[in-house]
Amino acid sequence: MADVPALGWGGVAASALLVLLVVAVTYQQRLHLTRELAIASVRAAIQLIAVGALLVVLFARTGLPGALAWVVVMILIAGQVAGRRGGGLPRARWAATAGVAAGSAVTLGALVALGVISTQARVIVPIGGMIVSGAMQAAGVTLHRLGEDVRQARPVIEARLCLGLSAREAFLPHQRSVLRVALMPAIDSTKVVGLISLPGAMTGLILAGVDPLTAIRYQIVVMYMLLAAAALAALATARLAERTLFDDAHRLINLSASP
Repeated sequence: MADVPALGWGGVAASALLVLLVVAVTYQQRLHLTRELAIASVRAAIQLIAVGALLVVLFARTGLPGALAWVVVMILIAGQVAGRRGGGLPRARWAATAGVAAGSAVTLGALVALGVISTQARVIVPIGGMIVSGAMQAAGVTLHRLGEDVRQARPVIEARLCLGLSAREAFLPHQRSVLRVALMPAIDSTKVVGLISLPGAMTGLILAGVDPLTAIRYQIVVMYMLLAAAALAALATARLAERTLFDDAHRLINLSASP
């Protein structure tokens, strides 16, 4: 493996010039994003430095239990973030958290059980983070589209209910539409991986001096696990959210206005 020069803090500071360039462009175009860009850039740096310091301690002292606890925290945060996309849906954050947890647990558990990845904390945490992130995005899109579809298709759903269909049968066509939309980004990314850009995991390994063919094998695993996590999270989130849309008499509830 070739030696790769370590990136120093000077290089990190130099990269901040790119942020200044973006700030200058947005200011010149009067987009009123200067403050948001500055806050986001500083916040990202602080968060990453803090997380890096915590990971040093976690990798050195806590082992697998600490890594799993970290993944649980990520799932809880991801559920809250994805749940915000379901404005107006009852118990949206609960559905999102459960969906993200289901997709992440099954995917990460399968990788460990099949021996694809080791149980070292320095492996579980970054792999788990990628899985949770993919599940969060799918759950968020699912809830967002679910709310829109329910509001737009309410007369159609109620007509099916009047014809004697159960809540599950009346809503099934809309659930399928929601799931197709939620999974499309993951499917599209899988289709073009390596053709348009080299994904993050593969790029990082190559920059670290790993043989490109070895990096490719890791990237294939990453793409497959992200696809699985997204599909499982979207399905679980949709099914759980669906149950909150109808009362015990299979009547469609009134949704509050989307924020």
